[in-house]
Order: sequence, then C-alpha cells, then structure tokens
Amino acid sequence: VQLVESGGGLVQPGGSLRLSCAASGFTFSNYDMTWVRQAPGKGLEWVSSIGIVNSMPNYADSVKGRFAISRDNAKNTLYLQMNSLKGEDTAVYHCVKGGTYFYKTGPRGQGTQVTVSS
Repeated sequence: VQLVESGGGLVQPGGSLRLSCAASGFTFSNYDMTWVRQAPGKGLEWVSSIGIVNSMPNYADSVKGRFAISRDNAKNTLYLQMNSLKGEDTAVYHCVKGGTYFYKTGPRGQGTQVTVSS
C-alpha cells in the first residue's frame, strides 16, 4: 500500500486548497477512503470519509459545509477540497485506506502540511 498526499501549503484565512492523495498497491476502487489531520501537539482527528463510488461522504462537524471529499477511481486518487480555511485547520493532512472506523488504524501516507495564517 502506498498513499502519497500533495497540495498542501501556506494559505491566508478564508482561502482554499485542494489536497490530492495518489494511491497504489491495492485496488483503490474497492475501498472506502478517509482524510484525517493532526495539528501540532494534538492527536489524530478524523476529517471526512467517502464510499467506494463517491457515495455517502461524511464530515466532521468542524469542517462540514467548508470541505468536500471526492475520488476518481480511474486515477486512483482521493481529493479534499478545502474552502473558507481557518487557523484551526492548520495541521498535517493524511489520507487513510479504509472508512471512518479505520481512521486511526488504517494505512496512511506521510501527509501534507496545511498552514492557515495571515
């Protein structure tokens, strides 16, 4: 299993970023997928999960209405569109193989840093 996140960076409050996660080493289209994040000095936080065919996305209350998860099974890629970013969104974002239940235990990538600051 290999998961490689990209798309992070420094953005001002209110800005947007789109994260990508390129998956390989498993049949991507057969698995629910998840985004998690870890802020400095804090534990792993579940952000969002999606079913195998862009179905049943769900979101943490802290990001609902601002973030959108999607996937392209033909490209073996998971996405997270992040809008109206806030300082508290600053974290390393990881994609995880598996659904919500596996957000702490599933294989995950090295992550991509998102910093929201003026």
